[in-house]
Amino acid sequence: MSNKKRNSLLASSAAVALLLAACGGSSDDSSNNGGTNDGGNDSASEGDGEPEVLTFDTQIENEGEAIDGGTMSIGYVSDSPFTGIFSWELYSGDPDAQVMAYTMGELFGADENYQIDDSGAATMELDQENNTVTITVKDGITWHDGEPLTADDVLYAHEIIADPDYAGVRYTSDLQNIVGIDEYKNGNADSISGMTLSDDNMTLTIQYQEVGVQMLQAGGGIWGYAAPRHYTGDIPVADLESAPEIREKPLGYGPFKVDNIVPGESVSYSRYDEYWRGKPVLDGIELQTVPTSTAVAAMENAQFDLFLKMPTDQYDTFADLPGYKIAGRDENSYTYIGFKLGEWQEGEGDEPAKNVYNPDAKMADKNLRKAMAYSIDNDAVGSNFYQGLRRRATSPIIPNFSDYYNEELEGYPYNLDEANKILDDAGYEWDENEEYRLTPEGEELVINFASMSGSDVAEPISEYYIQSWKRIGLNVQLLEGRLHEFNSFYDRVEADDPKIDIYQGAWGTGTDPTPDGLYGETAPFNYTRWVTDENNEYMEQMLSAEGFDTEWRAGVFNEWQEYFMEELPIIPTLFRTEVFPVNNRVGAYDITVGANPEDPGVAYHTWYLTSDTRATE
Repeated sequence: MSNKKRNSLLASSAAVALLLAACGGSSDDSSNNGGTNDGGNDSASEGDGEPEVLTFDTQIENEGEAIDGGTMSIGYVSDSPFTGIFSWELYSGDPDAQVMAYTMGELFGADENYQIDDSGAATMELDQENNTVTITVKDGITWHDGEPLTADDVLYAHEIIADPDYAGVRYTSDLQNIVGIDEYKNGNADSISGMTLSDDNMTLTIQYQEVGVQMLQAGGGIWGYAAPRHYTGDIPVADLESAPEIREKPLGYGPFKVDNIVPGESVSYSRYDEYWRGKPVLDGIELQTVPTSTAVAAMENAQFDLFLKMPTDQYDTFADLPGYKIAGRDENSYTYIGFKLGEWQEGEGDEPAKNVYNPDAKMADKNLRKAMAYSIDNDAVGSNFYQGLRRRATSPIIPNFSDYYNEELEGYPYNLDEANKILDDAGYEWDENEEYRLTPEGEELVINFASMSGSDVAEPISEYYIQSWKRIGLNVQLLEGRLHEFNSFYDRVEADDPKIDIYQGAWGTGTDPTPDGLYGETAPFNYTRWVTDENNEYMEQMLSAEGFDTEWRAGVFNEWQEYFMEELPIIPTLFRTEVFPVNNRVGAYDITVGANPEDPGVAYHTWYLTSDTRATE
């Protein structure tokens, strides 16, 4: 074994030992053998009050006049290369969303509450009485080849997702709610009967089976993107994902055009002078992926003007580096541990594809799931591994959705005694002669845990969870003895790989709190495949016309969160804070939700530089 590898393993083991010690336990797991023997219920945060949560400004302003043009350099910190699918309809992972943001364009703007307003490329009008939504594209917006953006491009985006040969993950209940779309999806109709274009092709009226208040939210049930029919409309949908028009020469209507793509590594953009909001100040943007292991060194050497996805576990090493200020905010995301409870079933005939729950799944006993939740100290994980930039999650609804977040829930705080008691009462026998507990049927229980590679703490955190579960007598094994790369990890989770019993993932929630896209019966992203009649009823209530009474809807959300945390198909582990180091030559950078897109530093076309050289102090 090389010294480098040995040192890495020692560092990981030390981190786990340190965290276990902080949580009141020993890194020698054999000391806790025997069920309820002295489980230990002290945690890193017990007696110390709430763990400290760091806060940041969302606006940064630096002195100096804007130079003429200039190229802004962005470091996208990731150990997973972007796939390079420049299509809102076809992409599936966050890395591709990151590189598309500057070029592809979005239809709707939103205010500080994520509600759709009139600031975007299109306006939206919802008619509750007639169950329709009318999308009107503004005049004068053009694709990067000069062709006008029309409502027919919005229709075409829907047709891509509803095509019988579409193999992506966007055909969710949101789109299935459109009248006539299932017939189109099944190949029984040549058009979507519920979608009607105006004579001038600038307005699209969509007939839904039912409209709900979630449709007033950005990303809340209305597809908010367009695709250039004149550019890719002749390409069969089955071939789109691999087409050069998607992978090499994508066409958008955002502020910057794509000039060059090095797959998985970098993208060069130049400004689009005819951008509908106004000519961008910058000449261009250079985006490059940066491994997490070299991100801090890149910042020390002032290699980039802006860092995206800077690893929060390394925050203490870059918090005070000269030449940079740091903006930050709560992410619309959370980390979780998911339990595989069923499988995805493709539809037959007119039946839609859906999740099918398996009551005999290895992790089907919620007592087992609850015990696993109580045995991990996520307060300590957030404090020790993320310097307070992450904190224990208490719900699958994030605090950013303040109207719908149930702040009364405490989630599953660290409690080894309770974890052991739950398992004992549920019949998971563990005596002094056994290293691990048996199932209530007296059989061996081995739980296979899949987790992603990525930041420096990915391995020690996974080890910590495994060690914590061992302390309550559960034999949890890292899948194939290693962490898995982002894309292959989600490929296997999505395919319901039978080797996976539990997995550690993260969700970007988007800007709509409605959880049907993650936990609904027909949601492809419901990777746990958890389905119950009660959950289906909650989803229907959230999406119903009654939800326009927002106080009533908030009550449904609160009840659902209580139900969800009782059933626990996932363990929400960490709420997250994202930070953005910004070089001092960037004139303004503003990540305030709902800020005016014309203000300096908000939208990409307003970004500017104050110097030809990057600041080092």
